[in-house]
Amino acid sequence: MEIKSKIHNNNFVEWAKDKPEVVVLSADLTSSVEVNNFRDAYPDRFFSMGVAEQNMLSFAAGLAREGYIPFVHTFAVFIYRQALNQIISSIAYSNLPVKMFGFLPGITTPGGATHQAIDDVAVMRTVPNVSIFETGDATDIESILDPVYNTKGPVYVRMLRGEVPRLFDKEDRIKFNTARTLSEGDDITLLTSGICTEEAMRAIPVLKERGLSVEHLHITTHKPFDDPAVLKALQKANKGVITMENHIVTGGLGTAVAEIMAAQGMAKKLHKIGLQDTFAHGGSRHYLMKTYGLDSLSLVKNVEDFLGRSLNISEEDLEEVRIEAVHSSAKAEAL
Repeated sequence: MEIKSKIHNNNFVEWAKDKPEVVVLSADLTSSVEVNNFRDAYPDRFFSMGVAEQNMLSFAAGLAREGYIPFVHTFAVFIYRQALNQIISSIAYSNLPVKMFGFLPGITTPGGATHQAIDDVAVMRTVPNVSIFETGDATDIESILDPVYNTKGPVYVRMLRGEVPRLFDKEDRIKFNTARTLSEGDDITLLTSGICTEEAMRAIPVLKERGLSVEHLHITTHKPFDDPAVLKALQKANKGVITMENHIVTGGLGTAVAEIMAAQGMAKKLHKIGLQDTFAHGGSRHYLMKTYGLDSLSLVKNVEDFLGRSLNISEEDLEEVRIEAVHSSAKAEAL
């Protein structure tokens, strides 16, 4: 598996070279959110706002009113928890083109509850005019800038950083409100987002060996959420539907799928894999995913529950897990 390092830091500079209206705001986390190269390349288009997220979002709204397209960068948890009122009143209400890049989504940080954005999709889904993307691999990160730039109004992105695997072909770029179909089948439909897609991909080959037919979709647009391919995949599932997300199970991907199923009158079982009404403590990504049931073996157990029988799959049967170094050279800090 190819591992790419600091993708956004390098990609963003080249992408923005002919877009003078694109400016970047950071909240004292410049290298930690991979915009230090942008700062060095375009110092007149970079604003370091300090640890003042509410002011930063208000400032971004002002820039947007003057014709700029602000790309706000900070940790995800500080965007929607610290500055939600500013997002709603100053940005979303006026449908301004402020693009918010939230790093360390869900349990991708060992920082514990204060740094883990576990309910950001749920919160931002309720804000009118805001579109929501989530990256899951290196290709997603490399191709996220165009759809964000071209989407009207405010956009919120759950962004990965540091060392990130390439799960998809470089040409298989993110498309607005379009899911990727990674596997076809009619027993179970599985919808995954973010880092959970990598975990699902570890399990699906083994599930297929056991004779199970799985329709697997990778979701990169959380809002809007009306891709016809999603509805078609849900309709195909004979045994049930599973969602898998790096997020609390309330209000995120699982809830969006439940809303579609209810609206269509689908009488099918739905299992939502994610954080179950709990905060997470600090730890490595691998440890946290295993502890809170977001890993590939948890997916297998949910499939077994649908079938009502054991598939005799152990951790050793699954593809080898990729362990991330917490103190990687690709990260400015552990948090």
